[in-house]
Amino acid sequence: MALADSSLAHAGAGAALMGGWAFYANSGHPMPAPLLAALVQGAMTAAITYGLKRVQEALVPRLPGVAGLVMPPLVCCAISFGLLFAIHSLAGTPEVLATLAVPTTVATLYACLYTWRLWSRG
Repeated sequence: MALADSSLAHAGAGAALMGGWAFYANSGHPMPAPLLAALVQGAMTAAITYGLKRVQEALVPRLPGVAGLVMPPLVCCAISFGLLFAIHSLAGTPEVLATLAVPTTVATLYACLYTWRLWSRG
């Protein structure tokens, strides 16, 4: 299996990168807030990336035509933002919107690119 198709590679890379961003976005607050935000974001990114990759792989072939290209990224963006906002709010992350700005943007771009890859394969 190629690394580009590995769900674990996608999840692990996302966890490391977005956990790091969450730490940075909350670094103006005293410890342990940045560390907690990083751990929450890292864990959630890994779970969401793994799950949404599977959602995309299920939706793309089932949706006809352009809907198979457009709908999966929209669904993934909505699920990702909703879950992250709720979990970070419950965890007491001080800078929720700043924490979610990069992961939501990256997740949406990732979903668009990965959906394109799946969709263009036919």
